[in-house]
Amino acid sequence: MKIDLLKISLSIAGCQLIGLIGSFFTRSSVKSAWYFTLKKPVIQPPDWVFAPVWITLFCMMGIAFYLVWRLEPNAARDLAITFFFVQLLFNILWSFLFFFLKNPLLALIEIVVLLLLIAITTLLFYRISRLAAYWMLPYLIWVGYATVLNLFIKARNMSSTSE
Repeated sequence: MKIDLLKISLSIAGCQLIGLIGSFFTRSSVKSAWYFTLKKPVIQPPDWVFAPVWITLFCMMGIAFYLVWRLEPNAARDLAITFFFVQLLFNILWSFLFFFLKNPLLALIEIVVLLLLIAITTLLFYRISRLAAYWMLPYLIWVGYATVLNLFIKARNMSSTSE
């Protein structure tokens, strides 16, 4: 199948835009006293790691989306695309809850839902394009890891993280 340069460019750029929106909520908070004083788990990477990882993951998600979007429209493809967009909204929502509202508990509840939505999206992609599902796996794994980090942060900062 021939690569549609416009569709793949829009797919990747659209996902990067979602990442940029999420980073709007993140940027100011990671330099705040609130974030600096959080007790973080030893398994948390340095802060500088997150930006390149997310840029890479959003690129991979864009490729996965493209592989599904380029298929002939049908109910299975449309359902997979719908779940893809819903999980993207939840991706932004997590940044808003954790960093902007400074509420790791709400963020933890939300990221569990996000993880489930990503798993469902990946499964729906797998049913119509195994390659698309494989492109989603690093994102699924990373958000699983982020869920663990969120859980540890909430547990280690029980009294100081909910406003």
